[in-house]
Amino acid sequence: MKIVVATHNEGKLTEIRAILAERLGGRADGIELVSAGALGLPDPVETGVTFEANALLKARFVALRTGLPAIADDSGLIVDVMGNAPGILSARWSGEHGNDEANNRLLLAQIEDIPDDDRTARFRCAAALVVPVADPDAADGDGLVDARETVVLGEMAGTIVRAPHGANGFGYDPIFMPDDQPADAVASGELLTSAQMTPEQKNAISHRGKALRALVPAIEALL
Repeated sequence: MKIVVATHNEGKLTEIRAILAERLGGRADGIELVSAGALGLPDPVETGVTFEANALLKARFVALRTGLPAIADDSGLIVDVMGNAPGILSARWSGEHGNDEANNRLLLAQIEDIPDDDRTARFRCAAALVVPVADPDAADGDGLVDARETVVLGEMAGTIVRAPHGANGFGYDPIFMPDDQPADAVASGELLTSAQMTPEQKNAISHRGKALRALVPAIEALL
């Protein structure tokens, strides 16, 4: 069975394959993942006002154009004292899409005077699976008149530290310290930001990993 992942980031396919193997064992071998980028599909304009809406929008876009089941995710940072901002605007908070350093610098400046105990935040991810329902009698000729849709959420709670630490990861990882920490970090008292964790440590607790794991039963039902 082929599933299209609505992304141009091949690294996401690696993460999803690992999760499917973890949860489905040998049955995961029956699932072929291909990225939208590999198929030459463009990224749709994300007009949703929630993570769930944008994840569905991207999955629907790919499913309609390929006729295949599609997976998509959308995620961002929520800072409690900022009224859940930057939220869906996380990637372009400073005004320039994808400028991680500028986004981090602006966010730290905005909450500079906030006490440590009130700098709580969370990463949230919505993951969507859209499965087209074929109808050979569809008048418009595309054969897709309906779809089964599943949307799930995953969160990683933590706090915003006062200065960037670490060189791994991306986005707000250098200024976000997850509540869930590796055992050795807890024992030493040297707590880590997401950017100081190994990819394996971060993936084990990440919001995206939690959302994708929650999506596995809906994927398994297609086998």
